[in-house]
Amino acid sequence: MLNRRRWLTASLRGCTGIIVSRYGQLLPSAAAGGQAAAKTVSIVEFSDTGARQGATKVPMIVKSIDQWRELLEPLAFSVTRRGETERPFTGPYWKFRDKGLYRCICCATAVFSSDKKFDSDTGWPSFWTPLAKENVREHADYRFGLSRIAVSCRRCDAHLGHVFDDGPDPTGLRYCINSASLRFGKA
Repeated sequence: MLNRRRWLTASLRGCTGIIVSRYGQLLPSAAAGGQAAAKTVSIVEFSDTGARQGATKVPMIVKSIDQWRELLEPLAFSVTRRGETERPFTGPYWKFRDKGLYRCICCATAVFSSDKKFDSDTGWPSFWTPLAKENVREHADYRFGLSRIAVSCRRCDAHLGHVFDDGPDPTGLRYCINSASLRFGKA
């Protein structure tokens, strides 16, 4: 039963989530002023044909909000830098069937493969596993009073989407990813 106290608590959590999602993600890179603090991350490099080339340490890409806004289309900026979600059934990759790699739109890190893609009928591209776990970061997302797992690019911290536990075998996972956060390359 939804009483006044529960309604107020849920409303407060939702408002807090909106504030944190709008402004919290902007603060780290804006505070950095676009200057990367010599932080490195480990990722796995892949050729354009999908061949694994091995693990490597690379500098994390840090830019100011204004720099990201200049580089990205408005929807890609909203999704990757502000953690927003594109409308379902509108992105170019949700029913896309070509073979190849999906790279982060912000830094070109290989994050998903068409070999791991499946049709989830949710309106977003869905994958049962990332191309390499080292190339993505999963973290808690409590926006809107919900408890979810967000997926970001390890190299530039671009928001890609969320992961859910209602996917197919062999993992049982569904990486629900925004088309606006991806750039596809044929293998």
